[in-house]
Amino acid sequence: MSDSDMEKTEDPTSKKLSEAAEKGNIARSRDLATALVLMGSSLGILLFGKELAMRMLDVSRRLLSLNLKDIHDTNSMFTGLGESLSAVAPPLLKLIAVIAVAGIIGNTLLGGYNFTWYGASFRASKMDPLAGIKRMFSMQSVVELLKSILKVVVIGGCAYVLLKVFFHDIMELSLMAAPLDIESAMDLLAWMFFGLCASTIIVAAVDAPYQKWHHLEQMKMTKQEVKDEYKNSEGNPEIKGRIRSMQIQMSRRRMMQEVPKADVVVTNPTHYAVALKYEHGKQRAPVVVAKGVDEVAMFIRQIAEANGVPIIRSPALARSVYHTTDLDKPIPEQLFAAVAQVLAYVYQLKNYKKGKASKPKPLARELPIPEDYRY
Repeated sequence: MSDSDMEKTEDPTSKKLSEAAEKGNIARSRDLATALVLMGSSLGILLFGKELAMRMLDVSRRLLSLNLKDIHDTNSMFTGLGESLSAVAPPLLKLIAVIAVAGIIGNTLLGGYNFTWYGASFRASKMDPLAGIKRMFSMQSVVELLKSILKVVVIGGCAYVLLKVFFHDIMELSLMAAPLDIESAMDLLAWMFFGLCASTIIVAAVDAPYQKWHHLEQMKMTKQEVKDEYKNSEGNPEIKGRIRSMQIQMSRRRMMQEVPKADVVVTNPTHYAVALKYEHGKQRAPVVVAKGVDEVAMFIRQIAEANGVPIIRSPALARSVYHTTDLDKPIPEQLFAAVAQVLAYVYQLKNYKKGKASKPKPLARELPIPEDYRY
């Protein structure tokens, strides 16, 4: 086996990718999932953050204010809790729904949905310390280090720019009175958080293509693996060739056994031969019981001669039936007229040989074969 056969240079087959997916080994980008969850969270805060903040402000005012009635009412605490939950729940559930949708999209966008118990099952190989050390000093660890540096630079740089842009707005919050300061603070926080989360898209845009490429590189196969997989899935080509050869021989043997039962054999006369059989009342149309070219055609003619089956020379009809009709199938309607003339001639010839009829007229050289059926 050459060295080139042992190098993993071939793209993974669909079978290998499918087997890897069954084990949970698919392309995944944690940075892409994280970025979309953060973007979903920031979008949810932009949409429902102000409503949630104002509801929480109302709840805080309600819970931090006491009156004589509440002090003597033993159920006031539970009443306040119910009112607080009913007030905060709608915007909070909307925010959670947006984050949940973003999480699902982020985790299935690259690699699709895939659930398998194999990834969650315990395997001793996961506890191998040598494998862990090897991963620590692998190229993948270097890539992860570079990505971590990129995250610090991108997110840190974005935070610096946001603080610089919104510095005066942040300082002005201390001069505002409630509840205007809360609304403004919520708007400011939401937009700064959105900008900060948007910076993670840069990291995800680098990580997602890399993870896909890295996964395909890990799945690459050697030429020998591709050959072995083909043999296992499709079968050994040599064995398949022998089986196919045996099937052809059996088919020819069965076909030759049907020739003596035929009503007529139409020939080219040397290259094509088709044997036709028609049972009146049982078959809708004549059926091709044998056909072949060259050597097979010669065998058909020999068997027909040995068994007294009439052989009719009609090159155009022989080629047309051979190319348009499969074995054991009736001829197409377009050839009914031409084959009917041949069968009629054969039946008249048989009656003539038995002394029951006069000698039939010679069969017409040009039979009614449509132009689309001439070969």
